[in-house]
Amino acid sequence: MIPDELAAKILRLHFVEKWPPGTIAVQVGVHHDTVSRVLTQAGVNLPRVHPRKSLADPYIPFIIETLDKYPGLHASRLYDMVRERGYTGRPDHFRSIVARYRPRKPAEAYLRLRTLPGEQAQVDWAFFGQVLVEGALRMLVAFLMVLSWSRKIFLRFGLDMRMGAFLAHHEAAYAYFGGVARVHLYDNLKSVVAERVGDAIRFNETLLAFAAHHRYEPRPVAPYRGNEKARVERAVRYVRDSFFPGRTWKNLDDLNAQARAWCDGPAGERRCPEDETLTVSQAFEQERHLLLPPPDDLFPVEDQQAVRVGKTPYVRFDLNDYTVPHDHVRRTLTVRATQEKVRIFDGTEQIATHVRSWGRRKQIEDPSHIAALVEWKREAHEGRAIDRLYQAAPASRKLLVVVSERGGNLGSTVNALSKMLDAHGALALQDAVLEALERDVPHLHAVRQALERRRQEQGQPPPVAVPLPDDPRVRNLVVKPHSLETYDCLTSKDDDDHE
Repeated sequence: MIPDELAAKILRLHFVEKWPPGTIAVQVGVHHDTVSRVLTQAGVNLPRVHPRKSLADPYIPFIIETLDKYPGLHASRLYDMVRERGYTGRPDHFRSIVARYRPRKPAEAYLRLRTLPGEQAQVDWAFFGQVLVEGALRMLVAFLMVLSWSRKIFLRFGLDMRMGAFLAHHEAAYAYFGGVARVHLYDNLKSVVAERVGDAIRFNETLLAFAAHHRYEPRPVAPYRGNEKARVERAVRYVRDSFFPGRTWKNLDDLNAQARAWCDGPAGERRCPEDETLTVSQAFEQERHLLLPPPDDLFPVEDQQAVRVGKTPYVRFDLNDYTVPHDHVRRTLTVRATQEKVRIFDGTEQIATHVRSWGRRKQIEDPSHIAALVEWKREAHEGRAIDRLYQAAPASRKLLVVVSERGGNLGSTVNALSKMLDAHGALALQDAVLEALERDVPHLHAVRQALERRRQEQGQPPPVAVPLPDDPRVRNLVVKPHSLETYDCLTSKDDDDHE
């Protein structure tokens, strides 16, 4: 639309000054179509301007026919189709031609949706960027639930969108409202809809059980129909414009405390669209009593995940490692996590509990788990050494019993005997232990003295320690030399032949 004064000037220049429409458009500073429209409305029959010929003219019928069949066909694909039929024009000009002939969708009218008090709530997520938590970047998301009649908003921020967090936010909203709306509207989230083909919907089993526990009906809106849950969509925009910009907070608890104060304060003091004589808070007081009472028992709002424990006693959940008792390695366990803690189960038995970490690549350890593993490794090492001694020198069993009865240190005794075994061999150690027991001097010095005396009598050099690899298959290997008497027959045969 142009001012009436400008339209009058255009008419005067045409009828009085006899200016053509093009001259009027240039001198007045408007588009020539505007001048033509003003003159046509005044009854002026302007000469018809024939459009300039285009390379696309022979292909217009094909373009119109194709767009009638496939209204959403991209101009780039249509361009390839007409090029195969001989079109040589440029793609940028061709796009403007396609836009000219593409069928326009008819304007759609929408009914104004009204709900009864306590009847409906609308639920949605909103993304608010990333925050640094425990040295790691985590997404900051907001959960919103809006009561459709009073427009009361529940707002709560979190760091993930897993099913456990989704249901925990629902529980917090019910506690805030003091009840449950009879119908909940959702987008087609994976947390709500596992599969959808048209109106055929297969709900997420966990959400369906949660809804049955609280006696409400989950209702996903139609795809690409945001207008059906416009109340929560406007609430998200309201949060982005009025609550979040320029806000600072110490941690997530502080941010959620500020969000609750905002819901009770500015968001509750605005006028209620259903009844402008009331504020949102006043309307909510009327709606509160019509909500369904929440159940007495709580639904288990936890994330559950099966995890496989490897050689080390850690389970990985949400990119962090949590310790478990060492006797549960090489098993499949179950992690049940809330926003505050992580519990680990072996079947129905709870074997570990940790405070949940929101960092990345962290090791969360229970000191008792580590201490038990260290003690078990020490005892296992001592047990392997004792077994090796018993196999190589069976008399060492009686020696260790006597040492224990006399209050000796078994650990140091086993360690010393193991070193003697490595240096002198199994047979020499067995004979030395037997000699110490026969002489009734059951201690390490007697065994060591017997070994040294036998070495000197046989004229052998002092033993030199041979470093062995850490491989237990090598260190725990016991080689028992067999008697050489079987080879005497070979010597005697050679003597007989010589004679």
